[in-house]
Amino acid sequence: MKFFLIISLIILILLICLSLIYFLNIHSFLACNAPIKADILVVEGWLTDIALEGALKEFKTGNYQLLITTGQTLKKGSYLLKYKTFAQLAEATLLALGMERDKLIAVPCVKMKKDRTFTSAQTLSEWLLQSNLNIKTINLYSEDVHTRRSWILFKKVFEPDIKVGVISFHSIEYDVKKWWISSEGIRTVIPETISYIYAKIFTIFN
Repeated sequence: MKFFLIISLIILILLICLSLIYFLNIHSFLACNAPIKADILVVEGWLTDIALEGALKEFKTGNYQLLITTGQTLKKGSYLLKYKTFAQLAEATLLALGMERDKLIAVPCVKMKKDRTFTSAQTLSEWLLQSNLNIKTINLYSEDVHTRRSWILFKKVFEPDIKVGVISFHSIEYDVKKWWISSEGIRTVIPETISYIYAKIFTIFN
């Protein structure tokens, strides 16, 4: 009986330790930053307006040739707006923020029910192949804990031909160091953890 109690206690301690490691480190792991010196800055079109402001600042401080927005069909508001995709909406937002027209391109993709980020990456890859641009490096600009998932999917599509770096705009909607004390943090981090695991499995078997 004592043996089973000891084993149970050890398992409990291990679970507590693993939980602490997860809660204290998962945000920084998912919202990763690994920028490189890149030819173009690729911005995911679904980003919030404040994140797009951050993308514009990154473009101005980095030595990029182009800023390219990606994204699929809008799920809401497309009947009221002239923009039908996230890529086009982000493009228009960046122009309103002062982005130079000749250095900004939207590359929208078809509507997909799943693997939307992967499809966006594939669409961009096909567009680059058809363009006259000699692109060897890109930095992907994403937001918060979605970043690592997008990064591994873009790397799956582009590397080794095109090296992919990544930049994350951290959320201002919750305290990223104590994300577990807010409903917004929990609704964001835990689903993205699951989505990241799915993306890792997806890249292995595809």
